[in-house]
Amino acid sequence: MPDPIYEHPYPTSEALARYPFEPLDHVRYTDAEMRERGTGLLAEMRRRRSVRMFSDEPVDRELIDTAIGTAATAPSGAHCQPWKFVITNDAAQKRRVRLAAEAEERTNYLGERMNDEWRDALGPLGTDHHKEFLEVAPWLVVLFEERYRIGADGERLHNYYVKESVGIAAGMFITALHHVGLVTLTHTPSPMAFLRTEFDRPENERPFVLFPVGYPMPDTLVPTLERKALDAVRVVTADEPEASTPPNPGDSQ
Repeated sequence: MPDPIYEHPYPTSEALARYPFEPLDHVRYTDAEMRERGTGLLAEMRRRRSVRMFSDEPVDRELIDTAIGTAATAPSGAHCQPWKFVITNDAAQKRRVRLAAEAEERTNYLGERMNDEWRDALGPLGTDHHKEFLEVAPWLVVLFEERYRIGADGERLHNYYVKESVGIAAGMFITALHHVGLVTLTHTPSPMAFLRTEFDRPENERPFVLFPVGYPMPDTLVPTLERKALDAVRVVTADEPEASTPPNPGDSQ
């Protein structure tokens, strides 16, 4: 009988005795199905763009909740799930967020916070300190990172790999929104501390990114940009036979 692939299989018998485990719910596709699903998702995501001209058309909250639920399936350090998605469609609150964000961005763009290199990098995007979309978009979603947990007795408990975990959740949220036909923008006014105050969040939470969410205005324009080609973002180190080349992920922002 051949030796097992793993000398130390997971989970260990000790872990099984102490904690619950269950069979993995996994669907195995044929090679052809895998390629079709992979290229299909790539084609769909190549159409994803950051939008700054939102329609004020209402969006059903169920769509927002579903996207958050999808994002919350993200992996996280020690499964601490260190994220909170705070949502609002209140007109007065959206206006306050817009005014506070524009105040910070005005200092960035018109003050001394941005150096020439930064301004040059932003040039092709055509952005400035005006953030009207924060008031026009039907929903604002603020993703907060939970720096630590509060235990039942009020003690401070560690969260692990917080930024990595929340960053993955943010990406999955963006993907989920795009998948249902909504658009968003990763807006990070700097500094963002006003968001914790505005949304009355506890001391252990810190704003990570602000997402306006909705439909694009008709005839919305986006910058003509190119994504890096596959060879520019993928490095092959193994000496294996070359696989068939997938579609180039380049084109557009």
